[in-house]
Amino acid sequence: MNTPGARTSSVLFVCLGNICRSPTAEGVFRTLVAVEGLSDRIRIDSAGTHAYHTGESPDVRAQAAARDRGIDLSVQTARQVNVEDFTDFDYILAMDKENLYHLEAFRPPNSQARVGLFLDYAQGHEGQSVPDPYFGAKNGFAHVLDLVETAGRGLLEEIAHAMSGD
Repeated sequence: MNTPGARTSSVLFVCLGNICRSPTAEGVFRTLVAVEGLSDRIRIDSAGTHAYHTGESPDVRAQAAARDRGIDLSVQTARQVNVEDFTDFDYILAMDKENLYHLEAFRPPNSQARVGLFLDYAQGHEGQSVPDPYFGAKNGFAHVLDLVETAGRGLLEEIAHAMSGD
């Protein structure tokens, strides 16, 4: 595992089925990291707490909303969180409190990963959940993108600061 403060870092985004919120977070964060020239230093992935959509591509509405902002989610496929993730990733970030509860229940006692809510990195949204747009209207996917972009910038700032050793 990479440790926070090291020259590299790794982030896993987690939602229920790895079909809309966590792949959106992965795609947005991957884009933010690339713009900063840190793609070779930050590993990014997403997963679900449940295996509902394993092997499937992200929801077509999530893909369309992301594509409207120049972000391609089409290459991703859903997978389920596994116990190795708790040693392979520095940050394991849940999209909502239910996901966080499942992660904490599954987390091995020796895990050093920072497990928490993703929106804790979005000023003014700490302790809140990214709403699940799966059963909602199309504009819910754009709202998720707004929240994820804000949290992604905050997370990237923290990681870049830790990697610089300041």
